[in-house]
Amino acid sequence: MASLINPTATAAAAATQKPLTPLPPRAAAATAAVPGRRNFLSLSAAALFLAPAAAPPPPAAAAGDDEYVKETEEVISKVRATINLDKADPNIAAAVAELRETSNSWVAKYRREKALLGRASFRDMYSALNAVSGHYISFGPTAPIPAKRKQRILEEVETAEKALLRGR
Repeated sequence: MASLINPTATAAAAATQKPLTPLPPRAAAATAAVPGRRNFLSLSAAALFLAPAAAPPPPAAAAGDDEYVKETEEVISKVRATINLDKADPNIAAAVAELRETSNSWVAKYRREKALLGRASFRDMYSALNAVSGHYISFGPTAPIPAKRKQRILEEVETAEKALLRGR
């Protein structure tokens, strides 16, 4: 604070301070740490050679992949059947409830699988289910899906089905 008021006080304070002395060399400390580093590196290398090679898991196990394909095909058929029901059908509310339960369990099961997140079939199916669920949540289970939305959902389901057949 004094330096802001009186610039000569700053110069006087700097002149009264002791000059900085260099620190003693740390050569002894540095050489003492080298064997520790060498031991660490040799132990690390030995651990890598002795440990079994951990191969990354396959993107989707064969059994899991078959299960994914089967369940996705079931959800596709339920989506098609439900959105093609007539609005006067007395079973539409039950069909929508069943579709929502099936789609929620499908999403909950496969959303956590990182290997499936990049697949075209998962992406398109997830988008279609999101559109169907969003419509029925917003407008109720008996509200018919508008033609444009229905067409887009059916296209997404079709592309998901094609991607499934290609293994994608």
